Amino acid sequence: MIKAARNIVWILVAAATGVGLGSYALAAETYPVKPVRIIVAFPPGGFVDLGARLVAGPLGTALGQQVVIDNRGGAGGIVGTEFAARAAPDGYTLVVGSAGTHAVNQSLYRKLPYSVLRDFQPISRLADAPSILAVHPSFPARSVKELVALARARPGEIMYASAGSGTSTHLAAALFEHLARVKFVHVPYKGGGPMIVDVVAGQVPVTFGTAASVSPHTKSGRLRGLAVTGSQRSAVLPGLLTIAESGVPGYEMLNWLGLFVPTGTPRPTVEKLNVEVLRVVRSPEVRDRLNTAGAEPSPLATEEFAVFVKSEVEKWAKVVAATGMTAE
Repeated sequence: MIKAARNIVWILVAAATGVGLGSYALAAETYPVKPVRIIVAFPPGGFVDLGARLVAGPLGTALGQQVVIDNRGGAGGIVGTEFAARAAPDGYTLVVGSAGTHAVNQSLYRKLPYSVLRDFQPISRLADAPSILAVHPSFPARSVKELVALARARPGEIMYASAGSGTSTHLAAALFEHLARVKFVHVPYKGGGPMIVDVVAGQVPVTFGTAASVSPHTKSGRLRGLAVTGSQRSAVLPGLLTIAESGVPGYEMLNWLGLFVPTGTPRPTVEKLNVEVLRVVRSPEVRDRLNTAGAEPSPLATEEFAVFVKSEVEKWAKVVAATGMTAE
């Protein structure tokens, strides 16, 4: 009797497990059955927003569902990123992360309302791009060396605009201050769009803006590009030297974008998203549009991207400690 009872229990457990696995697989096969949204933790107009919009259309076609952009800017990307972290882990809410939101902020803010490594599952890296150190044409410095000399002569007087505390524009400037031994005045904005408007208008003379937001204005003459922030000259911005070779040795700052979902999202859904996102990012159309914006596709598989994000969190923790960066 006891043995028979045990057999019945195991049969029931096996049946229940089979139903569960079957439902799990079915959910993955049918996903998505409704529109998918991508959270952009910044206002329209910046590099993060651009990356999201380049991916959304072709990803929607691949998934057979509309993919909509939901801009939720504020607090250097924290507002939108926290919203995404608290979303249901069902594959219907994605978020575009950056070096700021998914690496630096972890060390920059003492009470960050989310944990990058605990609350998010990486999907794929999308693209990367250098920033451009640019000034308004009325600003007297015409080179990195001239900017450094001017900043040393006027410590704490020259203003620079960023897309917000903890964003790539803030990181690039803080690293420059540290390595060049100068001191600027930080003027944070609520995104790259509002930031670039005021820089072009001459309200703030200096920025380390993303190539996507700055390059159209350097080409038109409304801003003067001084150098790029990467360790090598950009293939899509060949006319600009790097900051490192312009008089600030060891300088390197590269922006990156990637897609994440909340932790707990079913593995088959994560894998499906990764496959489709990689296909989209590798397409000639998306590559060409990224190149036009001064960026390059840099897709990574899920596991590779997870390792990369962890290394970025650790890297910028050291930079934040060394530079004394703070979030206003």
